[in-house]
Amino acid sequence: MPPLQKLSCLGLAATLLLVLGAGGGVCMAARHYRPLLDAANTNLVRAQSARNNLEALAGEQGRKLGELVLAGDLRERTATQVQAKAEQEAQPDYAAANQLLRERTGGDPAQAAEAIINQELGL
Repeated sequence: MPPLQKLSCLGLAATLLLVLGAGGGVCMAARHYRPLLDAANTNLVRAQSARNNLEALAGEQGRKLGELVLAGDLRERTATQVQAKAEQEAQPDYAAANQLLRERTGGDPAQAAEAIINQELGL
């Protein structure tokens, strides 16, 4: 065999060995890493599912919190209106009580208050 053919055969053999070695390395790597990749993908799917669930729960919680804030504001406004109305309706009673206290002079304030209350209750 001429030296050029020997050189080309050796080059071809070396290339073939390199290709076979690379193919074998790929197969070994795939066998080694495939279970790890499958486990990682499973964990990824679980994590994404949990994240989506938490996002939904956080959104619902935010909506409910907003509703509670609005309900609290409404209760506060209603209570303020009711309190103002009660104060208006109680003005005549306050005026009458003050009038009774002014009519009563001297003595112990507790006894005076007791007497006024008894007088109002008809005792």
